[in-house]
Amino acid sequence: MEGVEVNRLQVLYVDKHMESSIQAARFFGEKANFQHVSDLEEGLQYLKENKVDVMLYSVQEQVPAQSLRKHPYLRHLPVIMLSESITPALKSEALKLGADDLYQRDGLGQEIFIRIQYLVKKHRLLRERKRQQTPKGVKTPVAKRILDILISGTALLLLLPVLSLVALCIKLDSKGPVLYLSKRVGAGYKVFNLYKFRTMRTGADKDIAAMADANMYTKKGSDTAGSMGCPECARLGHACSSMLYISGKQMCERTFLSQKNAAAAFMKFQNDPRITRLGLFLRNTSLDELPQLFNIFLGDMSLVGNRPLPLYEAEKLTTDEYIQRFAAPAGLTGLWQVTKRGKGDLSEEERIQLDIEYAHTYSFWGDVKLILRTFPALLQTENV
Repeated sequence: MEGVEVNRLQVLYVDKHMESSIQAARFFGEKANFQHVSDLEEGLQYLKENKVDVMLYSVQEQVPAQSLRKHPYLRHLPVIMLSESITPALKSEALKLGADDLYQRDGLGQEIFIRIQYLVKKHRLLRERKRQQTPKGVKTPVAKRILDILISGTALLLLLPVLSLVALCIKLDSKGPVLYLSKRVGAGYKVFNLYKFRTMRTGADKDIAAMADANMYTKKGSDTAGSMGCPECARLGHACSSMLYISGKQMCERTFLSQKNAAAAFMKFQNDPRITRLGLFLRNTSLDELPQLFNIFLGDMSLVGNRPLPLYEAEKLTTDEYIQRFAAPAGLTGLWQVTKRGKGDLSEEERIQLDIEYAHTYSFWGDVKLILRTFPALLQTENV
């Protein structure tokens, strides 16, 4: 109908042959916009930056070797597999690996479009329910808690001489307290005091804002400083109607939200000038983390989990997807620490996705394996 905008389905079509995608696009006509990619890996990269309603995944004689739903970008996305021929065994395997349905590639009919519309509405409803369920009251499994108490209690007794020696060295190296208490956000957004040996000069937290440009996770091309004016309001030819007062400065709400979205969620600096001489050694050997054994023994966190975040980092991870990282216990070591430690190319998005993957897959024996993998990871140094 003229003057009425049609809401087209955004379809991601995965097939190594472009011809199949073209045929499917012709079938759907104006009902859908198609994006063709040659394989699943390319499809995951596309999903990072683009909104998609459904993924059509063309497979050959056999389905993928691993579950589709283990990928965060596919966890709540309708996925329909397409195959040249369909057998009961193939359909059973496709459903087992996370596909919503299996259709014959060359026999698309009106029924698949109706099926897609249903699946899109179904997954939107599931996402809405997920949005309403915040990860409050996350409980540590009993076996995991027992392991935490046994290992942390034993370690505190055995490492008492080391803890005492490090404390003495810190007092001799620089002025200030031995321990650094930091407000951290753990499982279910629970805030607690995290204990660490002090590795920075006193008052280092006040320098964070001034060092924003040196942050390793700052998005390229973003300007977190910005100006107090609002270009969009100026373009529209009127004054900013909604003003905020942030850190003692007056700022347009539109500008504030733009800068907040552009700012990196994590803070990490290479060759950080705030670190003391002894602090650099403590960080590279992870000795500064030892007081967190008290946090583990008290139940604030676990041996293995997602790192508890400072308040200024946690407040930036409240979107529907990122909130999932807080559904797992906070931990001393975790998935991203043992897989990426010492690699300077770890991006902010990679770190978040590894946290989310752990939140969805952690188990007792999985934690044991991560603990064993932590020791060789400690030998990799990183000056951050």
